Amino acid sequence: MAAVKSEPTRILILGGGYVGLYTALGLQKKLRANEASVTIVDPQPHMTYQPFLPEAAAGAIEPRHVVVPLRRVLKRCHVLTARVNKIEHERKSVTVEAADGHIEQLNYDVLVVALGAVARLLPIPGLAEQGIGIKTIGEAIYLRNHVLTKLDQAASTLDPELRKRLLTFTVVGGGFAGIEALAELEDMTRDATRYYENVDPSDIRWVLVEAAGRILPEVRETLGVWTVEQLEKRGIEVFLSTAAKSFENGHVVLSDGTEFDSDTIIWTAGVKANPVLANSDLPIDKRGRVEATAALQVVGHPDVWTAGDNAAVPDLSRTEQDPTATCPPNAQHAVRQARVLAANIIRVLRGGQPKDYFHKNLGAVAGLGLHKGVADALNLKIKGFPAWLFHRSYHLKAMPTFNRKIHILLDWMLGGLFRREVVSLGQINNPKEEFARASRS
Repeated sequence: MAAVKSEPTRILILGGGYVGLYTALGLQKKLRANEASVTIVDPQPHMTYQPFLPEAAAGAIEPRHVVVPLRRVLKRCHVLTARVNKIEHERKSVTVEAADGHIEQLNYDVLVVALGAVARLLPIPGLAEQGIGIKTIGEAIYLRNHVLTKLDQAASTLDPELRKRLLTFTVVGGGFAGIEALAELEDMTRDATRYYENVDPSDIRWVLVEAAGRILPEVRETLGVWTVEQLEKRGIEVFLSTAAKSFENGHVVLSDGTEFDSDTIIWTAGVKANPVLANSDLPIDKRGRVEATAALQVVGHPDVWTAGDNAAVPDLSRTEQDPTATCPPNAQHAVRQARVLAANIIRVLRGGQPKDYFHKNLGAVAGLGLHKGVADALNLKIKGFPAWLFHRSYHLKAMPTFNRKIHILLDWMLGGLFRREVVSLGQINNPKEEFARASRS
């Protein structure tokens, strides 16, 4: 007679992004009572739907509606707000730093590594001090307030050189994140000038810097060229095959010799696997990603699973052309991998065999501001308003939970009726300033 397991299997999920959330949702839906316990660890108590961050930054969507509270939706899981410091699979232990600062050891039977990716910074002078990312909801809120505050400052200054600097906005990186952030924020600033009697749309300068010779590598080159043409028609300056050399004190120096001052430098030039993975005993590839099988198990460790941006998962749809092909780091793959991963864990727990992950890329779609977009999907090239509708429809469908879908849909409807909000809440960035000022008076 087979031995009966006296304790539930301890499943530990590291990361609460796409993979972490969807894996936990799948497990809590399918696990039987007392079959396993699920703990999910993330520094933030929510999952962020990153494709909506540009619209949140531009005021088209309420920022709270692009995040999903983990504790609200994962009612059968234990949610721990903590940061992972070290993974020791040989001891089946993970070291985390909890929200209150204490260090804790978490033990497990089954591990899911879903730590995602972080911004890839380059050793450019001034980048760390001047750059602003847009990977988190906090960065999106900060960026919105920052950009609108620059308009307020420019409207009140008497210094023409300072005004020019304040109204110069620089985006580095021509991938989807950079192009969508640029397009949405440019739309927002142009719309906001209606309320500034001494700031004209022509006073605002938006600059895109991309080291490669094209933008939007996820779509066919002709669509990338078309997108550049549309951006330039809006007065946006596009520098291709151009690297950023320095950002010291807000003075931008480009590799072609161009120099200008900018108080806003938005950095979207790529991502890298979470560096915590280097502090583990799991196999990682030369790009710092966990090496995975097509069944989403870590190579050589069948009780460790992984998916998403931090995983090198074989792309079975392309291995005939390239045996080393891995799935690209995007939401399309992460969400689908998570669902397969959850189902595979259940299969293995119940004595079955895991199934390989296979998904043929459906294409890509990007928003270029209000009523504008570009898409390369299902072998179709789509531009302008239809692509914008496609973009919104696809991401609304992909947004987790019915609650958040309805909130976002209502945000769009209200925005269409009453226009987007263009008010700066800059005090959020320094909330104690007025209190401190009062204490000195």
